[in-house]
Amino acid sequence: MISPDPEPEKGHFYRSDHISLAKVGVPMLDPDGGFDLIQGGTAAGQAARDDYREHHYHQPSDEYDPKWDLSGPIGDLHALYTLGETLGNSEQWPGWYPGNEFRAIRDKSRGTK
Repeated sequence: MISPDPEPEKGHFYRSDHISLAKVGVPMLDPDGGFDLIQGGTAAGQAARDDYREHHYHQPSDEYDPKWDLSGPIGDLHALYTLGETLGNSEQWPGWYPGNEFRAIRDKSRGTK
């Protein structure tokens, strides 16, 4: 599912590694698995996220746990692979949605409006 940033006030997009690309008009996908778990939904996902941030983030316990359920990330990887393969074998180019602050830069670089 595609959904807007649940915490835009934190500015994650503007602090991301790819903001330098956006500033010159290059569209990109910012995939994030979010916290809507397959088993338990958003309530369980939010609880797991809060627990991780409070007790493990940048702590000695901040490491891989083989008990993690990776079915969601694996599904995400399949979707992203399909997107990349489709785009790579297409004549179409990605663009910014209407009204996006970076669209005018992209349109100018492509000589379109």
